[in-house]
Amino acid sequence: MYRTGGIAVQTNSVQIRRRLEGDGWYLARHGSGHDIYRHPVITGIITLPRHRTISRGVARSIAEKAGWLE
Repeated sequence: MYRTGGIAVQTNSVQIRRRLEGDGWYLARHGSGHDIYRHPVITGIITLPRHRTISRGVARSIAEKAGWLE
């Protein structure tokens, strides 16, 4: 986990996956090394790599798309 602008962003993929699913995102399909998530209301997709730890940039991008940084 790291902080960006006073907001904590998780870099653990298991925690990110749990939060996505808790916020209504669902697994749309498996890519070769990534899982693709969709939301019934929010347009777009979130691509979650299947790594234990995700880089800060990818974690921040996921947080922005999911609306966690607003």
